[in-house]
Amino acid sequence: MSKALDGIKVLDFTHVQSGPTCTQLLAWFGADVLKVERPGVGDITRGQLQDVKGADSLYFTMLNHNKRSITLDTKNAKGKEVLTRLIQTCDILVENFGPGVLDRMGFSWEKIHAINPKMIVASIKGFGPGPYEDCKVYENVAQCTGGAASTTGFRDGLPLVTGAQIGDSGTGLHLAIGILAALNQRNATGKGQRVTAAMQDGVLNLCRVKLRDQQRLAHGPMTEYSQYGEGVPFGDAVPRAGNDSGGGQPGRILKCKGWETDPNAYIYFITQAPVWEKICDVIGAPEWKTDPDFAKPVARLPRLNQIFGRIEDWTMTKTKFEAMNELNAHDIPCGPILSMKELAEDQSLRDTGTIVEVDHPKRGKYLSVGNPIKLSDSKTEVTRSPLLGEHTEEILSAVLGFSAAEIAAIREAGALDPAPKRA
Repeated sequence: MSKALDGIKVLDFTHVQSGPTCTQLLAWFGADVLKVERPGVGDITRGQLQDVKGADSLYFTMLNHNKRSITLDTKNAKGKEVLTRLIQTCDILVENFGPGVLDRMGFSWEKIHAINPKMIVASIKGFGPGPYEDCKVYENVAQCTGGAASTTGFRDGLPLVTGAQIGDSGTGLHLAIGILAALNQRNATGKGQRVTAAMQDGVLNLCRVKLRDQQRLAHGPMTEYSQYGEGVPFGDAVPRAGNDSGGGQPGRILKCKGWETDPNAYIYFITQAPVWEKICDVIGAPEWKTDPDFAKPVARLPRLNQIFGRIEDWTMTKTKFEAMNELNAHDIPCGPILSMKELAEDQSLRDTGTIVEVDHPKRGKYLSVGNPIKLSDSKTEVTRSPLLGEHTEEILSAVLGFSAAEIAAIREAGALDPAPKRA
């Protein structure tokens, strides 16, 4: 079966997480992703958080599936010649260097566009144009500057970052969307273009409901927030809302049976108005269906603590899975808090390819996240990440057309191997 991006070649100058997330997704869709790495070192994450001695870390392997690795010293004259040939050959260049690095390498957008007018150059930066555009940004910095941290946590506590990598991986996904749009436009115009995604922008996009709430504040308190029902006044910025639902229906995380010893024995419960009467029946409070203090959503808002307390009395008699099964039978929206252990062991996620087992020559079998996007006519097959420089000669010969003698000359010039250590 053909792949959606068969025939597309990607020059991958990315490292760590945000850029590799983007290029891995393109590789999963069938693009030939050529990962350019520094000789002898490679992507810094190969050695970060290493759990198996002598093997690439899971940090690296889980972000670089389905790629080929070429080592290249881009400061070397011969290395620059090889890079120029790669630019001439590839369709897309993706990078997440610090601000100005690509320009200092001698490959500005203008230079690349002159070498290959059809090439799409895609970049991830921390910030867009403005006072901070020259600053480096990492995951938690992006979450803080994009509005996520200020709106996460409980109102009487510190701002919190989330365990979901919305700054790095989230921005990588945004960039992939931009690249695919640029590819489609190139089909019509024949011209490449620049695609940029700033991490601050990506996080803010994922926090749009909080920007929505910032504007709602100008028209009065937000009644679905717990603090409204508790009589706590709102300030001039969107507050942290704990585990309140962001969709307008009151929701909270509640204890389930075993919570005393299991840190994940909880369920998320939403008191959706259309199923309120079913909720009353399930939790053993049928009188609330007609009680004027509880029958209507507006009446319930000042009493959410009481309501969720009563619901929690019920959920604590059930495991989170028992509660979910019973609530789903009545179309009451809910969801168990699933640990990473539970997700790793979920057979249904393996059956759909959302979690995959991969075999690596140095670390053996390991679990990874597979392609979260499923195409009916372009099935994803997850292959292991490349060893450092594993495909260097293959790319030079089969992709770029260098002869054996030319490859030997490039190697002799020191463009492919680590510089010798000084005595």
